[in-house]
Amino acid sequence: MQTKMLEPDIKGINAAAELLRGGETVAFATETVYGLGADARNDAAVAKIFKAKDRPAFNPLIVHLADFDMLKDLAEIPDAAEKLLPLWPGPLTLVLPKKPASGLSDLVTAGLETVAIRVPAHATARAVLQAFGGPVAAPSANPSGKVSATSADHVLAGLQGKIAAILDGGPCGVGVESTIIGFENNQMVLLRPGGVAIETITQLTGQVPVIAKTGQITAPGQLQSHYAPDVAVRMNASEPRANEAWLGFGANPRQAPGLNLSANANLTEAAMALFDSLRKMDAICKRNGLAGFAVAPVPDTGLGLAINDRLQRAAAPRVNG
Repeated sequence: MQTKMLEPDIKGINAAAELLRGGETVAFATETVYGLGADARNDAAVAKIFKAKDRPAFNPLIVHLADFDMLKDLAEIPDAAEKLLPLWPGPLTLVLPKKPASGLSDLVTAGLETVAIRVPAHATARAVLQAFGGPVAAPSANPSGKVSATSADHVLAGLQGKIAAILDGGPCGVGVESTIIGFENNQMVLLRPGGVAIETITQLTGQVPVIAKTGQITAPGQLQSHYAPDVAVRMNASEPRANEAWLGFGANPRQAPGLNLSANANLTEAAMALFDSLRKMDAICKRNGLAGFAVAPVPDTGLGLAINDRLQRAAAPRVNG
């Protein structure tokens, strides 16, 4: 398969929508990371996502919608979820009870009775979704378990020849995946930290989400080993070891070959740079014959919670998928 590169103009957006209608896979930019989209109602199309990414079938997908109106046909909305709807469009995913007549492929939900849904804010993503006119399943556009893509070039490097097209919407503005919130007994549950800070959710709703129990996969992005470069990653380091490169944060002096997520300790800047930096650190280590890289401590507040979540999964022991 030859992967087409499409421009984010009317011609490219319509071409992407036509490919989706034809059961093909199309990568497109969102404000978080690039997603690999397919018609969420088409079993064969959704299966192409899993094949291209080599993604385990027990790992559910996020369904992307052009607007809130599409939601009523797919899922129930608990009272606690109503309070979060003002954060749409944006980097927030809600895991909601799936309606029996949703028409969604069982591959999308991995056989669960819930479905993960979000309305993205990125102009290109919204244009494609509106042109397509239906729900689009779209996990991150990268091989499963590897570093997420925040540019069209990243997508091409990982999935060239495996997907129909890439709609180039430029670099992603947030840089980490969406925050995922589920609901148990009308209580918000944090399933994955991401582009919406927990502090923002608490301020809006007056409630602090409880932390999900580990072990069971109930939403995308919960695999222990994920977002992983090829080399080893060591977190919360004060300095690199002899066989390590250095990924700094803040005013840490560069003590080895490496990069800095944000010299000004700006968490927004660091989130935007994270996945591109992980890719570049991988290359730096390989070029210099190093075993891996050490990462300076990042505060566990605001977007730092999402950054550290991704770093923890990047540093976890490698597993298949």
